[in-house]
Amino acid sequence: MSRYITDRYKDFKAYEAGEQLDDREYIRLNTNESPFPPSPKVIQALKDFDAGGMRFYPDPFCTSLRRKIAGKYDVSPENVLVTNGSDDVLDYAFMAFNPIGTAKEDRPTVVFPDITYNFYEILCGLHGVSFSTIPVGGDMTIDPEDFMDTGANVVIPNPNAPTGIALQLSDIEKIIRSNRDHVVLIDEAYIDFGWESAVPLIKKYDNLLISQTYSKSRSFAGGRVGFAIADKGLIADLLKIQQSESPYNVNSISLALAEAALDDEEYYAANCRTIRENRRYTRNALMEMGFRVLPSSTNFVFARHPDIRGADIYEELKKRGILVRHFDRDRIRAYNRISIGTKEQMDRLIEALADIIKEYEPKTENE
Repeated sequence: MSRYITDRYKDFKAYEAGEQLDDREYIRLNTNESPFPPSPKVIQALKDFDAGGMRFYPDPFCTSLRRKIAGKYDVSPENVLVTNGSDDVLDYAFMAFNPIGTAKEDRPTVVFPDITYNFYEILCGLHGVSFSTIPVGGDMTIDPEDFMDTGANVVIPNPNAPTGIALQLSDIEKIIRSNRDHVVLIDEAYIDFGWESAVPLIKKYDNLLISQTYSKSRSFAGGRVGFAIADKGLIADLLKIQQSESPYNVNSISLALAEAALDDEEYYAANCRTIRENRRYTRNALMEMGFRVLPSSTNFVFARHPDIRGADIYEELKKRGILVRHFDRDRIRAYNRISIGTKEQMDRLIEALADIIKEYEPKTENE
């Protein structure tokens, strides 16, 4: 760190992405990426892309892709914002709807679960936003009653991460309805793996903001495309922030390939079905080995062993060439988040875990 950085960021803790190791070949089950390649139509669109056009700036409003997304979700283009990954949606929303510089105030301007995507807390620190976390239950579920009439903006991922547990759409609507004077952001990064989207509710509630991503279900983590769907007023607010902070931030290649992906929805739907089958297979196998595995509606499972520390399982798997995600945080450090890959990858994981359990001297921890 240099001596020039402002005081606000001297002790700032940045987001830590999943490990990207290259010292050997790993099975990567730590970043919730798709194990499947993009669809054939996307690959063909890449081959057909006119590289000469790269000398021009991309459409700053992503007009063609917005229209296509709007058609898929039965909304108007004015209800859609396209961004460089869904984290940009979150970033713009935290800036647009939360007073900046309120971090020292007693009253929070935004609330979210205590066990959730930690990028929300990082954004609050980045922008100096006052926030409060609401504890999930002992079973790691979100109680919708805790988010009723909060007097603040609300952020809830549905399904939640890293737990994988989802709320019923009826509960999501209750939360939206009880916070009509505040924005309710539903982060649907994992919605395509077996849950019901809240998108239809935007026609009833002008305070609902939904974020989704191409990274997970559409095999596009490297393409960096996300989008928001909301009332056109909220979208106009986010668009103002986007065009002020980072215009042209979705590149021409990603825009073209993202459109091609929407032309091959059955390919991705089939991949999601396979992920669900592999998730069920993995969960059952882990439970047979004694793991506690939370119910998941995502492309990962969250699991703990009663006798072996989560950190030790993580390290032992890494020695065997398998990466999973471990969070050294209160309440969840006994767990590991395991992305769902191909059947062959999950068999490798299960075999490795069986070896670890057989060889390991139990070390319990009070968590």
